[in-house]
Amino acid sequence: MIGISLPEALTLVPALSLAILSPGPAIIATAQAAAAHGRERALPYALGLATGASLWCLVALLGLAIVFRLNPVLFTAMKVFGGFYLLWFAWKLWRAATEPLAKASEGPTRGALRGFLGGITLNLSNPKPALFYATLILSVFPRPLTPGVQAQIYGLCLGTELFWYTVVAVLMSTAPIRSRYFAAQFWIDRSCAVAMAALGLLLIIGH
Repeated sequence: MIGISLPEALTLVPALSLAILSPGPAIIATAQAAAAHGRERALPYALGLATGASLWCLVALLGLAIVFRLNPVLFTAMKVFGGFYLLWFAWKLWRAATEPLAKASEGPTRGALRGFLGGITLNLSNPKPALFYATLILSVFPRPLTPGVQAQIYGLCLGTELFWYTVVAVLMSTAPIRSRYFAAQFWIDRSCAVAMAALGLLLIIGH
């Protein structure tokens, strides 16, 4: 069985890139963290978000996304749980808008690990990417997939996730953008909190 062909890769990567960059809780959180705390603290968080998103690709490749389709109650329960997690995250962001920013001198190991795990947790709070990945993979690869090809697909998706989350974190942590953020921190954080809460409510009540 052949591996991923160039046409397949050129179909998969742009489609996944558009999905990653579309407004969603992960991109909002990455941009806000980078502008608020700078590159050193935002990068581990962004890498965690990318890793968490890629785990839904793994779920799809292992066929677990089919379980979601066959068991709507399980999928709904996961969405509701994820929605409440996003609402809690939004509440934290709303409160942080009136608080002074934490110092960037937090221990690098502890801070990096906590940021990385926090990123994974946030992206795992939304099970919808599992269905997106399942649909995308079936559309691009309408053939039986060997474990080797599945590993290639996962590696390509993980690389794409890591690339875009890193780009967003780096760009949003540049000095001009951070200076604009500090000038309007209250309104930016409150806007991000409202957007995050809306996404959480959509998860809870959406179909």
